[in-house]
Amino acid sequence: MEKQDEQWTSRLGFILAAAGSAIGLGAIWKFPYMAGMGGGGAFFLLFIVFTLLVGLPLLLAEFVIGRSTGKVAIPAYKEIAPKKKWYLLGYVGMVSSGIMLSFYAVVGGWILLYLYKAITGQLMKPAGGYGELFNNMIANPYEAVGAHFIFILLTIIVVARGVKDGIEKSSKYLMPGLFILFVALIVRSLSLENAIEGVKFFLLPDFAKLDSKSILFALGQSFFSLSVGFSVMATYSSYLSKKESLTRSAYSIAGLNVLISLFAGLAIFPAIFSLGMEPSDGPGLLFVVLPSVFEKIPFGSVFLLMFLALFLFATLTSAFSMLEIIVANLTKGNSEERKKWSWIWGLTIFVVGIPAALSFGIWSDIKIFGLTFFEASDYLVSNIMLPLCCLFIAIFVPLRMKREVLMEELQVSTSWGKKMFVIWLMLLRYLVPLVIVIVFLNVIGIIGPK
Repeated sequence: MEKQDEQWTSRLGFILAAAGSAIGLGAIWKFPYMAGMGGGGAFFLLFIVFTLLVGLPLLLAEFVIGRSTGKVAIPAYKEIAPKKKWYLLGYVGMVSSGIMLSFYAVVGGWILLYLYKAITGQLMKPAGGYGELFNNMIANPYEAVGAHFIFILLTIIVVARGVKDGIEKSSKYLMPGLFILFVALIVRSLSLENAIEGVKFFLLPDFAKLDSKSILFALGQSFFSLSVGFSVMATYSSYLSKKESLTRSAYSIAGLNVLISLFAGLAIFPAIFSLGMEPSDGPGLLFVVLPSVFEKIPFGSVFLLMFLALFLFATLTSAFSMLEIIVANLTKGNSEERKKWSWIWGLTIFVVGIPAALSFGIWSDIKIFGLTFFEASDYLVSNIMLPLCCLFIAIFVPLRMKREVLMEELQVSTSWGKKMFVIWLMLLRYLVPLVIVIVFLNVIGIIGPK
């Protein structure tokens, strides 16, 4: 099996692309409403703990799988364990990515619709308020499905161009702008009346608000926001030069992810409490709160337009990685096949995502175990498939990869590096599986309070 001919041009390009995959909707859209429903400060603290002790070790595990072989997920698993069926992890990752992209693109379509309304002057100060505007928009089947299609189309076009010309180039130039606009948004949000109550809700833990469901959601969010479990990061790291440090890259990505989650919380929750909204309002939270804040800023319509453009970009970078793992495994390193498979699977995912796009309108009454298509897709991937994939990756690396290969990939040479290596291996071998199993069994009711 030949190695693929795709390569990142620099470590910065790799970090920004991987961070773009990790940040996207996970930190900006999903984190605020998950934290709102999970109790605020306690959820955020638990999310940080899970990110450092569970997500980061898993991120490094995926990195060594891809970079050590120089192959994308499925061929990498086959090379490391040729006589076993561990390569099925790669296929499960592909399926998970496809399902996630099918509903993720629905939210990406909402951003496109908001961007269009901002450009045409329909977004600022709507007659019925932003909540009514948003609910009417996502309930309109033509707008919801049409925007969903355009978002998938943009994703296909970039992934079809490849790593250097598509994913890396787009990530390198626009990610920094998102940070700058977030800082401006936070400054304004913190200056609103009663903003301190939102800060307290977000940063002061109240563990009485935690339950087993919130804990599972915090664990799932740490996986979702770092893009671990899909084998996306195994695929991305296979494009990375042997000269670059995997540990520094992993720390940078995890750090950026926590930072953006902090930014999102500080931008959203002070505004929520200032505007008299509920922090547990769910998936539409960001789309109702942000325009309300920008409305109170001089030249707010301009800043909102810029933020939506960058938010769209951050969302697309995550979408790129979800389609990339599917395309990369199908092309098997043959870049000439990339365009064909990008279009075939991109359009397939669009069709699969149509029920999720209609979940807030004409199909809102159709339920699977009490959940809409959108909610069921999200729950299946974030809270079942991702934790299980992460569990098997945590078992696979210590069990099937040679210790000397792991040390070589992580560039372990100093006594301090050896100590950190042992800690990482212990976390991966014992703590990560234990945490995943306990939380998972608790949420499905096998253990814990009934």
